Amino acid sequence: MAATTDFTRLFQDMMPVFNMDPTAFRTAFEKQAAFGEKLTKIAFEAAERSCDLQAKLSRETLSRLSDVTKARAEPADYTKAASDFAAASREMASDSMAAFAEIAKKAQMETVELLLSTGKTAQENAAAAMQKATGDMAATMKRPAAAAK
Repeated sequence: MAATTDFTRLFQDMMPVFNMDPTAFRTAFEKQAAFGEKLTKIAFEAAERSCDLQAKLSRETLSRLSDVTKARAEPADYTKAASDFAAASREMASDSMAAFAEIAKKAQMETVELLLSTGKTAQENAAAAMQKATGDMAATMKRPAAAAK
């Protein structure tokens, strides 16, 4: 039977060859956490404004509904009260949809701005890392050439 190869020694010898900087991982994690925090803040602010708007609409609806339920002397007054309530509800619905749209638009714009600034920062960091790596590689290549002379 064939013996299985023990790769433990191979990996132990191979891993030191890969130069890894643990601070790069820590920095990447911290940047990702900060990005997540900013994105969550945008979402929570939009949710809070939406909840406030919904609470305001509920209070107004209940207030207007209490006017509809009042006792009236004439049957036509009930129809007028219901008609007034329906008209006010249509107006509130239109206004509230516009307000919700503004909340969503603001959250969308803040998110796009955050993504653009994060992308720009990442691009600048990548360019700097590439320049550093190119410089390091050039310096490494010069050493054997200088030693050969």
